[in-house]
This record gives sequence, structure tokens and C-alpha cells, in this order.
Amino acid sequence: MELSRHESSDGAHPSRWALDGKLLPADFALSHVLAVPRERLADFLRLLPTEIPAAGRGLPPIDRHHEVWAAGVTYLRSRDAREAETQVRDVYSKVYDAERPEIFMKSLGWRVVGHHGLLELRKDSRWNVPEPELVLVVNAFGEIVGYCAGNDMSSRDIEGENPLYLPQAKVFKTSCVLGPSLQLVSVEDLRDIEISLSISRKGETVFTGETRTSRMKRRLEELVSYLCRELAFPEGVFLMTGTGIVPEESFTLQRGDVIDIRVGVCRIVNTIG
Repeated sequence: MELSRHESSDGAHPSRWALDGKLLPADFALSHVLAVPRERLADFLRLLPTEIPAAGRGLPPIDRHHEVWAAGVTYLRSRDAREAETQVRDVYSKVYDAERPEIFMKSLGWRVVGHHGLLELRKDSRWNVPEPELVLVVNAFGEIVGYCAGNDMSSRDIEGENPLYLPQAKVFKTSCVLGPSLQLVSVEDLRDIEISLSISRKGETVFTGETRTSRMKRRLEELVSYLCRELAFPEGVFLMTGTGIVPEESFTLQRGDVIDIRVGVCRIVNTIG
């Protein structure tokens, strides 16, 4: 099953959710789905009345108040890349090997950019990269119920200067991309899916990379359990699970670059403005 959010001409409801391409009632919210236990979710969705086909422009598949969190150093490639960028030795190796994962707040729903949205780079950074990631959709009970594609935009030189600058390196305008829709699947379907990144510049490909979720050091349930350990999300939460694709140190994004990310069946394409 697929949930998507679309632009609406209804003044009282500027956006509408759709199930498998058919509009849901105007008062439907994602929190309604994420308040249902995973074992009852399919039956709940089948009972929802669907209306006409969704025709409005696609929007980020998240409501304004939802939180997006992120985990880092979950792939060996990410550990190596962040160790190379930092001026403080061994920090990321210790995180990679530690029992406790790195988890941080990334965005609120109203800041999230969707498929085809225009992205900006930090003006005080000289080294900017996209980070393609599997993004988990987690319900109010801490259960993984689905996923989408994500881009955890990062300013590597800012974080490399000092790990305490991570919030500035990770959280800025248009730094969080989700889309194009939410795929409601079993967590078992997420164990080994392909993630790929392609970046083109002036019509030519300047970087490509791929990985699989099976290369992650940590299990998905482990990341969610740490996120929910001392936090409650009564309306659900999104969790970015880290990247295993990092361009070489000489690469940085430029205006006009087109970023193409695929995670399973989800694809998001964005341009740097």
C-alpha cells in the first residue's frame, strides 16, 4: 500500500492524502494511520473511503507537525568518510563500534522538501554533499510500518571542524528531503533493498554510487528502539537511517546540480538552486 500527499484546490484543505492514488477524506491525517498498531494497519486502511484519483501536484509525504530524526555512522563507508573529514581523531570510529548509535533531530515536517523541490546550500560552507538514505516510518508504538526515500543534506566542512557543530552541518533550509510517497511494508522487506545516488552537472554525470541496506552495521529495530527509549511519539515519527554512499573528498555540490536518489521503489530528484 502507498500513501501520498497532494496539492488541493480546496481552500479549507490545501493538501490531501491519497491511498494507492485515490484521494482519502479531506480530514484524513497521517497521524490517524500511525496511531494504529502494525498488525491492524492493513485492515484499517481497507476500511477508509477512497474517492476520485489524486491529480494535484505531489507534496512531501509528511504532515507539518511530524518530526524527522536521523541516525549516523551506520555504514562503514560513512564512518570512514566522517573520520576523514574531522579534525578530531577517532570520534566516529568510537561511535561506529559503540553500543549506542548516533541519533539527532533533523527536521520538522513543515521544513521538509519533496520530490522535485529546489534545494539550497549553506552559504557559509564550502563542502556540501547529499546523503541518500532509507527513511523509516514509525508508528506511535515504536513499530516500523513503512519507508520512503530521503536525502540528509550535509555540510561536511562545518561538522569536520568540530563534531559539536553537527546541528549546523545537518539542519538548515532545505536540508531534509523525503518522498515521493510512503510505502507501507513489513520491516522484513527492508533488510536488503538497493539505495543509489546519481549527480549530474550540465547534463553530464559527475558521481554515482550504490549500496544496500544489508550493509548496515545496525539493525533497523535497534535504531528505532534507541530513538524511542526515552521519547514518546504519540502521532508517529520518521527516522533517517544513515548513508553508505559518500562522494570523494574533492567533490562538492554546485548550483544547477541534479541529485537523483533511489531507495527501493522510491525515487526523489532535486536540483540545487
